[in-house]
Amino acid sequence: MPLTKLRILTYRMTGAERRFSLRTLVALSSLPLFGVVAAFGLAPDTTTTDITPETITEAIALPTLAGAANSGTFERETVIQSGDTIASALGRLKIDELEIQRLLATDAVRQLATNIRAGKHIQATTTPDGQLLSIRFERRDGPTLTVLHQGDSYIAQDSSDQVESRVVMRSGHIVSSLYGATDSAGIPDKIADKMAETFSTNIDFREDLRRGDTFSVIYTVNYRNGEPISTGNLLAAEFVNAGKAYRVVLYRDASGHESYYTPEGLSLKKGFLRSPLEFSRVTSNFSSSRMHPVLGYARAHTGVDFGAPTGTRVKATGDATVEFAGRRGGYGNLVILRHQNGYETYYGHLSAFAPGIRRGRAVNQGDVIAYVGATGVATGPHLHYEVRIAGKPYNPLSVKLPGSPPLAAAQRTRFLQQTANWSDKLGLLRGTNLAALD
Repeated sequence: MPLTKLRILTYRMTGAERRFSLRTLVALSSLPLFGVVAAFGLAPDTTTTDITPETITEAIALPTLAGAANSGTFERETVIQSGDTIASALGRLKIDELEIQRLLATDAVRQLATNIRAGKHIQATTTPDGQLLSIRFERRDGPTLTVLHQGDSYIAQDSSDQVESRVVMRSGHIVSSLYGATDSAGIPDKIADKMAETFSTNIDFREDLRRGDTFSVIYTVNYRNGEPISTGNLLAAEFVNAGKAYRVVLYRDASGHESYYTPEGLSLKKGFLRSPLEFSRVTSNFSSSRMHPVLGYARAHTGVDFGAPTGTRVKATGDATVEFAGRRGGYGNLVILRHQNGYETYYGHLSAFAPGIRRGRAVNQGDVIAYVGATGVATGPHLHYEVRIAGKPYNPLSVKLPGSPPLAAAQRTRFLQQTANWSDKLGLLRGTNLAALD
């Protein structure tokens, strides 16, 4: 073979070897990758219907919960509901029935059973099978009652509860009614009642309330072991009615007597309240000649009729002594109060008298003396209210009534020391948009 052809053949063979070596290297390096893909896939047309599923169960050891080894008791709690007895409440705690009977036989629990109150908590510690170890009862007044199971008997003892009073500040605005607004602001009814009573000498909540009126209140709440147990006192309040602001602060004098004043020291306690009812409507005004709805002829109407549901509380409009309490003609059940300086007030058509209301009894302004009714000559439940001066009837809604004496000058320093802080906080509430500050 000629030398030239030999060189060409050698060159071609060398190129083929190079191409073979490169393809071989790529193929070999790709084997692990395609092996992985093959492990997770199936070739097309592979039949899987003849593969039998296999279930494998394996026990796994769970970690021990902290404290589980020593857990031999259960803590249970219930809240006394309306209509509950101690026995029914204890039944919800999964306590053995025999244990309940033994518990109810103890003097302390038997006494508690006659004075239970909805909303109070009962906490029990039991064994897993319901055997009682100890139980704690919240009481209406006083410390929590704790009963311990020792041997075959129970030992009752008062707990050393931590009781404290906290100051709460809230504000709101009127949309439709005072109580609707106070409910929306989370203000207890007791505070709403006191606010309505305190401002009633300046604001008629039947007629004067306006949409957009605002209010702020500062009051106390009593806590036991960090849980609220009762509402305390109204310390200060502001009510802005039709753009005019009214403020009150609570003052306690040296003898412990409490009363409300303006921040400047002027008494808010008028000689008379504007109305003997917290909320009502005027159904018949004072008149020298009115067609009587029952008798059918014109006659003088010597008072004002306030329509209200039967049982609505009737309050004394001023400090007084009970002159009469009983049945009298068309008035039906009637209370007459004698005030100073020849003033008298009449409260007629009552359904019942408050306990202790009898001739000679002294009452304070705002005390409940009776309840609205429809006794005597009446077409429906309402209160007939009169104001008489030296025996002559005057229109209760327009007559000028005497006020209360102002704060004595000797008490001014004490008054300012007590109340200045509350006035500052009312200003803070008014300047913020917060609905509540606890």
